[in-house]
Amino acid sequence: MFNKVLIANRGEIALRIVRACKELGVKTVAIFSEADRNSLHVRMADESYCVGPPQSARSYLNIPNIISAAEVAGVDAIHPGYGFLSERETFAEICASHGFKFIGPPGPAIALMGDKASAKKRMEEAGVPVIPGSGIVESLEDAKAFCRTVGYPVLIKATAGGGGKGMRIVGREADLAAGLETASGEAQAAFGDGRVYVEKLLVHPRHIEVQVLADEFGHTIHVGERDCSVQKPGHQKLLEEAPAPRLPTEVREKLCWAAVRATRAAEYSNAGTLEFLVTDDGNFYFMEMNTRIQVEHPVTEVVYGIDLVRWQIRIAAGERLTVRQEDIKPRGHAIECRINAEDADKGFAPAAGKLGSVLLPGGPGIRVDTHIFSGAEVPPYYDSLLAKIIAYDRNRASAIARMRRALSETEIKGVMTTVPIHERILDSPSFAGANTHVTWLREEVLQPPAA
Repeated sequence: MFNKVLIANRGEIALRIVRACKELGVKTVAIFSEADRNSLHVRMADESYCVGPPQSARSYLNIPNIISAAEVAGVDAIHPGYGFLSERETFAEICASHGFKFIGPPGPAIALMGDKASAKKRMEEAGVPVIPGSGIVESLEDAKAFCRTVGYPVLIKATAGGGGKGMRIVGREADLAAGLETASGEAQAAFGDGRVYVEKLLVHPRHIEVQVLADEFGHTIHVGERDCSVQKPGHQKLLEEAPAPRLPTEVREKLCWAAVRATRAAEYSNAGTLEFLVTDDGNFYFMEMNTRIQVEHPVTEVVYGIDLVRWQIRIAAGERLTVRQEDIKPRGHAIECRINAEDADKGFAPAAGKLGSVLLPGGPGIRVDTHIFSGAEVPPYYDSLLAKIIAYDRNRASAIARMRRALSETEIKGVMTTVPIHERILDSPSFAGANTHVTWLREEVLQPPAA
């Protein structure tokens, strides 16, 4: 096991990793920007180092400063969390070149699965169903020819994309050129890679993902699936649950084993997530692989009784995965609500400022992953996630009731939050019936933004 780990992240995930390390007897090193000097992950870690000004590019994305902190602290390994540098092949390679174990998959696996076009090709070779796609768009005429073959609507996607960036829906040929230009420009700005491809757009699919774990000795398992269909406009997740409701057993088994097959085909180790779109007729299609821990990992942890972050660290330290596939059985149901500093009625506009009173829920079956406290500053430079509330109970109906109770106990003063929209979601009859899909929130729950 490692002696000391540097956590190249901030917020709730940095604190989550600190806690996992402490339970394993591993010392922790936090990094922070000038805006996060008083953050909870800094206070909880054994050591901490400032790596730059508030802007991400000058701090949490500043690889030379992060590596310098790791060298000064004398760490064995670096955990990237999610976001920031977690899916950068170059960062994993730089860590290795300086003698630090990257707590995540090998660099080549990150590169393969991070490029959507190459990932899709590898999945096809492995027999994993994929959505009909064009490959990298080389010209407008090529894109038109593909769209005429599969029919409209289509979805333009950035090959290096994620988080809904570099994506555009096109419903007719007249809008294709503008859609390609906009998506490519957005992708170039967000990822430094303007390449895009086109896929046949599935109407009202569900977004279901499968958690996988693989050690460095070839042992791979799945840890069930999560339904992430409740998404904000822009394809950003807002609420997740496990197991996926209203999913036939046969489809679930095929989906999970396709994820295992895909993981092996990518020569992957550590924790990862295979994301699929699932249609009402039971067909499913590979969408992408997230080569890191997911924001929504807690719902899997509480339902399957497994600590995914601890296993990330143990696998990176060279341990064999001792969990057997036959041991992976869901017990009960869990729902996670992402509490963001956002106003849902104003297009989920992010908020920043100093928090006043903060009261978070507790009681039976409630877990809260957060880094906030009364008086904490919410900087304008980073993701707006404040907390994740996870409700667990014996079945889905009970978990929904428990989450309603938890949200009613939640008080966060000083900024607008997504608590009210979550309450509206839970009160929706179609959510109670598990009749959600990737555009359900926008179509059935959200009010039009104020003019």
